[in-house]
Amino acid sequence: MGFRVLKPDELEWTTRPSSKPDLPDRQVAPLTDAAGFQHTRANLFRYPPGALGRRHRDLVQEETFVVLTGTLTMYLGDPPERHEIEAGGLVHVESGTALQVANHGDDELTLYIYGAPPEHGKGEFLDSAV
Repeated sequence: MGFRVLKPDELEWTTRPSSKPDLPDRQVAPLTDAAGFQHTRANLFRYPPGALGRRHRDLVQEETFVVLTGTLTMYLGDPPERHEIEAGGLVHVESGTALQVANHGDDELTLYIYGAPPEHGKGEFLDSAV
């Protein structure tokens, strides 16, 4: 088939535990298989206010973060630099660059995150920037 359509009610959301036990959990809807991606990998993420992702560095994959709702706080590089990106903006991160996602705002943060090549598990986790 030359295309696939995914509707919001077809997404399967699962919980990802917070990187710190006292912070709220995140939710992820994997898109790679559902959409039939062959050369990229993608997920939708929901970060409630106060949620924090794990600081990491992908060694092979470049990643792009598109802010759908809320304001993304992203810590980039080493030492980490703080950046604020509002809905409609994006951040592109080259492989080998340290990053951490946070929602320091009062509203839910929703992100579309995709990467290429579609590698999984070729990264390293780092100490939190926050």
